[in-house]
Amino acid sequence: MTSDQRVVVIGGGLAGLRLAQRLGAGADTGADASVTVLGEEAHVPYNRVLLAEVLAGRYAPEVTALPSPGPALRRGVRAVRVDRADRTVHCDDGSTERYDTLVLATGSNPVLPPLRGLFEPGAGELPEGVHAFRTMDDCLALSAAVRPGVRAVVIGGGLLGVSAARALAERGAQVVLAQQAERLMERQLDADASALLHAHLKDLGVEIHTECRVRGLTTSAAPLPGLRPARGNRRVTGVELADGYRLDADLVVLACGVRPRTGLAQAAGLAIRKGIVVDDRLRTSDPRIHAIGDCAEHAGQVYGLAGPALEQADALADALTGRGTPYGGTRALTRLTLGGAGAGPLDLAAFGETTPLPGDDVVRLADATRRTYRKVVVRGDRLVGGVLLGELSTVGALARTWDGDAALPDPADLFHLLTDDGGH
Repeated sequence: MTSDQRVVVIGGGLAGLRLAQRLGAGADTGADASVTVLGEEAHVPYNRVLLAEVLAGRYAPEVTALPSPGPALRRGVRAVRVDRADRTVHCDDGSTERYDTLVLATGSNPVLPPLRGLFEPGAGELPEGVHAFRTMDDCLALSAAVRPGVRAVVIGGGLLGVSAARALAERGAQVVLAQQAERLMERQLDADASALLHAHLKDLGVEIHTECRVRGLTTSAAPLPGLRPARGNRRVTGVELADGYRLDADLVVLACGVRPRTGLAQAAGLAIRKGIVVDDRLRTSDPRIHAIGDCAEHAGQVYGLAGPALEQADALADALTGRGTPYGGTRALTRLTLGGAGAGPLDLAAFGETTPLPGDDVVRLADATRRTYRKVVVRGDRLVGGVLLGELSTVGALARTWDGDAALPDPADLFHLLTDDGGH
């Protein structure tokens, strides 16, 4: 890569900024390219992982700031079209950026479920009191709306929904969590760990409904006392469940998952499946265009987690500077800390295959009094997955053993790794 090479990165999140920093490191990486990052949000770049901490009131927004790439970042600029023939990115302010290498780090959008009453016919505005929870603007708007005693319904019991419910409860809201699946965080946790999480949230006063499908929202034109008139003359008043039961609501949080932002890539004619399809060099179907982070699909996998996004950014920086090896995927670990007052902090981590197959060995250690739970799944002589909740002192040793895919020479090693000495 030479000094006259122009690299344009679309997306000012974790992945895009990490790549820009790596390419701007000069002699340390051999990168001499001119790098421009187009960041759609006007905010200082921030770490989305910490938004729940901001909502809970534990962190000020500025604490979430990511290291700045300096003048390489253009904030508040949205890319609207990619001209592959001319190798030009067109922006919403009328400006253009020419590229030799283009990197799509466009992230993901929140899933807005097809609920009756969510949108009026021909309109795209959410009712007052209904919030997605994906961006800093979402977080600040929700934070401004919550107050002690407010009735909040969180739709979705995955990682994001659990985090939002915990944060709102800490702010004094009366929280109801509606989860369509049979248990909370069913993608990451087994039944026992999910039951402990369920008990933790109930201790905070969160009312939990599982195997519960939301059918629609009810709205009213009348604003609540002390609040400004409803946006679009509609304010949410309740949530209707499929069984006919109605939950009163002043606030509704949509935490139904995310999907990769692929619109720009699709309009440019790039290959799309679940995400923007990339190879082991993180190249799209156009070799001059790469994709990393939440928007990218590698070997059929879209990760949607911070760890893989950073690993992809590092792998692409190495590839563009002629270093490193092809990207072979990320063995992702999900980790969540639900801290604060009330029921006390709760830490959880999950990695690999947490549901055993026939013939697998499973080792569990549980302490009902301390509400700690540790489980590992072993296939042959390999550690293939695990769940830890309530006490994570051993997670580092377990994750290294799993990620290294090394044989376990002695079954006693499992108990050693599950104890508080962290395997040392």
